[in-house]
Amino acid sequence: MTTISASDVNKLRQVTGAGMMDCKKALVEAGGDFDNAIELLRKKGQKISLNRADRQAHEGAVIALTSADNKSGVIVELNCETDFVAKNQDFVSFANEIANLALTQKPADIAALKALKIGSLTVEQRIMDEMGKTGEKLDISSYEKLEGENIVPYIHAGNRIGVLVSLNNTPSSANQVAGKDVAMQIAAMNPIALDENSVPDDVKQREINVGKEQAIQEGKPAEMAEKIALGRLTKFYKEYTLVNQEFVKDSSKNIKKMLADTEQNLAVVGFKRVGLGA
Repeated sequence: MTTISASDVNKLRQVTGAGMMDCKKALVEAGGDFDNAIELLRKKGQKISLNRADRQAHEGAVIALTSADNKSGVIVELNCETDFVAKNQDFVSFANEIANLALTQKPADIAALKALKIGSLTVEQRIMDEMGKTGEKLDISSYEKLEGENIVPYIHAGNRIGVLVSLNNTPSSANQVAGKDVAMQIAAMNPIALDENSVPDDVKQREINVGKEQAIQEGKPAEMAEKIALGRLTKFYKEYTLVNQEFVKDSSKNIKKMLADTEQNLAVVGFKRVGLGA
């Protein structure tokens, strides 16, 4: 029988992050072969994945990053099962590692992101390894990217919401501050669209129909219902479209006016928002 030293077990633990007993069992099963022991621990992670396929992984970390020139940005949501794991610094660091890879490589979608390599392993294989360490189901559930003249990132409340805002003007100290304010607004108010022109037609029609029905139920004449519904649609735009929303830091102006006051011609041209478990 192969003798497994404490230093071998400790070395494997340092490399993999797995528990001492798991490392010892893997080395014994692998006959002392270090690489085979690592593969056995990885397979343990795969087994956990299969055993926990039906488990809900709604905790985790949302990471929003931009490139040094502010021309591109990404949001990645890495999920786990418990808040305990989500707050672990190793887990957050791993989520950041994946987000940085997405930022530099610009994969098309989550599947392409998982196929990218960190060192000698794919992201998917690394996720399996981390599952072996944590004993929880892990997965990437969201991946968004945005490119433009000036992308501003924001991460809200312990990595629970990530936002990217695309501004039209070249980056400056003033518009970077304004961009962060807009991103915080998006995190808090969760607008459904940039402006009234960006609201899907089916949503507009739904709101008009609801407005008509409410007006009729309130006893308004049918011929007035359409006008009343259109008025309520305008109110809907003020509440649910970004540039028309009241600025949370100064309710005397909306987001469009706040940006115009900050810098000439400054405007939001797009945004992305990812909320944990949404």
